Amino acid sequence: MLGLPSIPASCLRPRDVRRGAVLTLVFLAAVGAGASTGSWGRSGPEPFAGPAALLAGTEPSAAVTGPRAPAPAYRRAATADRDEVARAAAEAVAEGKSAKSAAQDVVSRSGDRWAAVYDQGEYEAFADDLDGHWTGVGLWAGRLRDGRIEIDRVQPDSPAARAGMRAGDRLLSIDGQGVTGLKVAEVVALLRGEAGTPVELKLTRGGADVTETVRREKLRSEPVTVRELPGGITVIKVASFTRGSGDRVRSAVRAAPAGGGVMLDLRGNTGGLVTEAVTAASAFLDGGLVATYDVRGAQRALYAAPGGDTARPLVALIDGGTMSAAELVTGALQDRGRAVAVGTRTFGKGSVQMPTELPDGSVAELTVGTYRTPAGRSLDGAGITPDLAVADRVEERARTVLSGIGVGP
Repeated sequence: MLGLPSIPASCLRPRDVRRGAVLTLVFLAAVGAGASTGSWGRSGPEPFAGPAALLAGTEPSAAVTGPRAPAPAYRRAATADRDEVARAAAEAVAEGKSAKSAAQDVVSRSGDRWAAVYDQGEYEAFADDLDGHWTGVGLWAGRLRDGRIEIDRVQPDSPAARAGMRAGDRLLSIDGQGVTGLKVAEVVALLRGEAGTPVELKLTRGGADVTETVRREKLRSEPVTVRELPGGITVIKVASFTRGSGDRVRSAVRAAPAGGGVMLDLRGNTGGLVTEAVTAASAFLDGGLVATYDVRGAQRALYAAPGGDTARPLVALIDGGTMSAAELVTGALQDRGRAVAVGTRTFGKGSVQMPTELPDGSVAELTVGTYRTPAGRSLDGAGITPDLAVADRVEERARTVLSGIGVGP
């Protein structure tokens, strides 16, 4: 892939945390397999982010740098000052205090809505999500505007599912610690632990409080699933861009019936590794630009590999849960006239974070820029507007679109 770094999605963040002695670069999003699993979900009107996708990679290099672009015209988000954060952390360590807490104090005053600070254990644990496995209880959660934590969905046959937890339940406390007002990253940290250890969850459902004790398990998700519809239509559902998902998309496209169309279902896909997203986009493109991004004003670009299927009719299914790397893919396919986007407007997460390792091993991730589609659209806060806006029977309408271009009965 042209020497691309393994970038995770939704906020591009080069992370200065070493995993195999390499610098990580991340597009951070609300991603993955759920707060309890160390990934992220979303519910309610207020977006949040967290390292649902770490990525092992390198600092952006000439191999991924395109022609120098003019300074973007988008409105830059509030950012925390990297030097100030590092200085506060160093002073705290010198005084025998917590570098993480000192960094959090600076970040909380900065107005940087996507910035976060993680201790070393939390940060390393998130790396498991890149392989699609983790230890947790199997739920996705998000924070509402008023600070309440709500379960967005529950993984089938997980500890949470067997305990009867379901989407819409409000999470009140974990092992006696109240979670209202916490960041999702902090909720994740409370839910994580060793496989087999118990965790007490207090929830409210329909006005009634419920307390459940479940045991954490090693869980795994399947990021890409494929099914066939009548008329030679292949539905490729990408739940998240974890490691290997891009190649699975390419394999599914190659195995699809000749002359048939494809529905690329990105609904509810909260992000993942950007390199995997670029690989997935490459399944439908013959080289060319996928996205550009900037890091403190330095413009860079991501390109598709050559040789993708550029003839097969394609519809991308999207909704408000389509975020970050999934928006990057949708934007590229839409801008380049390769796919018709059907569904509802996407989430709009496209800011770039850069990680800084603090003296005690904790990590501060601070906003430094945004990424844009091939046509120059900045998606942060705006999202992608579908070509065909449909809230209900999305798949049925997508089949109609494909039939209009000669696919299906």
